Amino acid sequence: MKNNKSIKWGIIGLGNIANQFAADLLLLDDAHLFAVASRDHDKAIAFAKKYNCTKAYDSYDALFKDDQVDIIYIATPHDSHAELSIKALENGKHVLCEKPLALSYKDAVLMVEASKKNNKFFMEAFWTRFIPSVQEVLAKINQGIIGDVKYIKADFAFYADEKQGGRLFDKNLGGGALFDIGVYPLFLSYIMLGIPKEIIAKSIDHKNGIDLQTSIILQYENAQAVLHASIISESDMKATISGTQGHIQLNSPWYIADGYSVSKNHKEENFILPNLGTGYIHEAIECHNCIRNNQIESQLWSHQNSLDLSKITNQIKTQIGLEF
Repeated sequence: MKNNKSIKWGIIGLGNIANQFAADLLLLDDAHLFAVASRDHDKAIAFAKKYNCTKAYDSYDALFKDDQVDIIYIATPHDSHAELSIKALENGKHVLCEKPLALSYKDAVLMVEASKKNNKFFMEAFWTRFIPSVQEVLAKINQGIIGDVKYIKADFAFYADEKQGGRLFDKNLGGGALFDIGVYPLFLSYIMLGIPKEIIAKSIDHKNGIDLQTSIILQYENAQAVLHASIISESDMKATISGTQGHIQLNSPWYIADGYSVSKNHKEENFILPNLGTGYIHEAIECHNCIRNNQIESQLWSHQNSLDLSKITNQIKTQIGLEF
């Protein structure tokens, strides 16, 4: 695909995240939000009008069959990610699918296989991987700026009001802390330290079986990560990576940090790295680059990276007795 041609996007699942993503697409000169789909046609029409989108469909299948759409962003609840991603890929579309990729490792494998079979780009929408702060921190750690990493502390927690309803408390939609937000601290530990040797996880459960709060210790050969996710309490939302020669702290909220600090030899240096738009634009740029280079996966967040994270998450799911 030539650089002077806009990449045409479709969006399925028109909730809060889709709104933020669509707003960011408007900031990209080579992106065109071409079509959106919702089973509620009025919702699709309103969304399309809001973001100057060309078409609004009342079914997902209609969007899948639109020959003019290049890539589809899937922002539906977790339980439908696998089915919709595979359908989109089989219809010849590139796919950016919201995290978590799937509620089971088996489904995640099927999604990756569909990408390879149909020779179409497929990526899990782990936007945090592409923000400037995380990219720069990871590069500095790989350069050894704080020595060998020995400890990571990261959490993602907020108070959600169950009385307001929504997918967070809906077991049928893959609700709960682990799959919705626990994947973030797990992701951070994974990109810094890789796959753990041992996992210890405990949770506080809802009467319907979802986890309301989960705390995790990841044991590595020579390092540990202490991670936490909760939808019933708040936290400072900072992340700290500690090494033998200093430590780095990502600004709060760390998953969309606008900078970080490096502390060494009793001195602290601060770095400010604002995100473009609301932060989703960075993963969209990666999608464009990969599509134009005829890649079916990103080198920054590859199919294998997603599968590794899915396997880790599902091991925790089993350990805490979470079933969907």
